[in-house]
Amino acid sequence: MADAADDKYLKGRGAQINTHNRFEKHTVGAFYIEGIDEEAGLGGRTQYIPTYPKTFINKVDSPDIGRAYSMNPYQGCEHGCLYCYARTTHEYWGYSAGLDFEQKILVKQNITEALEKQFSKKGWEPLPIMLSGNTDCYQPIEKKLKLTRGVLETVLKYRHPVSLITKNSLITRDIDLLQELAKHNLVHVMITITSTDEKVRLQLEPRTTTYKQRFKAVEALSKAGIPVGVMVAPIIPGITSHDIPNVIKMAAEHGAKRAGYTIVRLNGAIANVFKDWLEKNYPDRAQKVWNQISDCHGGQVNDSRYGTRMSGEGNIAESIKKLFQISVKKFMGENDWLRLNTTAFLNKHNAQTSLFDDVV
Repeated sequence: MADAADDKYLKGRGAQINTHNRFEKHTVGAFYIEGIDEEAGLGGRTQYIPTYPKTFINKVDSPDIGRAYSMNPYQGCEHGCLYCYARTTHEYWGYSAGLDFEQKILVKQNITEALEKQFSKKGWEPLPIMLSGNTDCYQPIEKKLKLTRGVLETVLKYRHPVSLITKNSLITRDIDLLQELAKHNLVHVMITITSTDEKVRLQLEPRTTTYKQRFKAVEALSKAGIPVGVMVAPIIPGITSHDIPNVIKMAAEHGAKRAGYTIVRLNGAIANVFKDWLEKNYPDRAQKVWNQISDCHGGQVNDSRYGTRMSGEGNIAESIKKLFQISVKKFMGENDWLRLNTTAFLNKHNAQTSLFDDVV
């Protein structure tokens, strides 16, 4: 395990390296590291970069997810989760999937105004919006900028269905809006809880809220009448897989009604980020963990195939699936999924729609 006193280990960051951007022809590096004060691009404060995109809603039609939209107020995420599949999207902006992903955060300043325009278009289909499908909409800067709150105010105004997933207890700030959405069956929340070991949390997700605070958030949402569940994700064989029953048990005790899971997959440059972290934090079992992840994905650490990319395949993946299913049945009962209302949507083209339409 990484030595906390090691001055080469970047405290408070997940990635310890900046991987090469696959779209760049040149690589930036330091050849005489002893001659400069800081390694090239490593460490330092988080930068918030304002952007004004014209499009920001992605239509999803995936066999793994179903028909929906996804949108993200922020590109990049200061939480710094090692395993995050969204890291490679930073490469499209000219940044690294490593430290850049958690240090250079693109802020979509015009997201609320653009959302209003989208909802006002004739023929808009009000499928549920996943907030966020990529990076956490409640990462630390949200406390100041309130872009996610602005989105929730807008979806409430138009009675548009929305689902949220986060690792931050900051979501409880918006209980007032979530309650109103819940009255019309327009919202569902998932809190991601990977493990109940705080040391592991600090290593994997250095700038997220504690697991205890996440369970408290689950409880607060549940008591407020807001549909809430937990995502045990991603499950990492040999590091967090043993903790599945405990996560489900505690989640149920705090009011969670449903649960989901995914098995870690390391797409693109994330494999290098994760392997570097794994060797520094778990040198005694790094190869074993790496092999177990590979076993879940047909001998590779990544799998992009629909149907298997999230749950994996093989003996280890099957044992994880059974442990999850047994735990859910024991502590939660039937793991039924909520279907959000898509009939209450309001805009100038269907203003006659009643706020009290029957939910589906």
